[in-house]
Amino acid sequence: MIRHIVAWNFRDEYNVEENKKHAEEIKRELENLKNLIDGIVSIEVLTNPLFSSDADILLDSVFVDEEAYKEYQVHPEHVRVGNNFVRPRTCNRKCVDFYIS
Repeated sequence: MIRHIVAWNFRDEYNVEENKKHAEEIKRELENLKNLIDGIVSIEVLTNPLFSSDADILLDSVFVDEEAYKEYQVHPEHVRVGNNFVRPRTCNRKCVDFYIS
């Protein structure tokens, strides 16, 4: 299996209330991908980091194998969520992908 973890910060031009709304939308859209894309074992978006965190929002997802992960990357629904919900509202993307058993 493949674990795919991504962390972002919200862009500076948004206020706290806007970021709260954006976090809810990003969470809803990303977590729904499990219903739309085969090969996703789990997908969770964390939106309430502690004060000591370096990121505002985190995606933690697991895929059945590397092929499923590659298919997810180019799947039209994943691309739609990235283009319409994530990229316009976030910056400073950090990603870690690794094999798990």
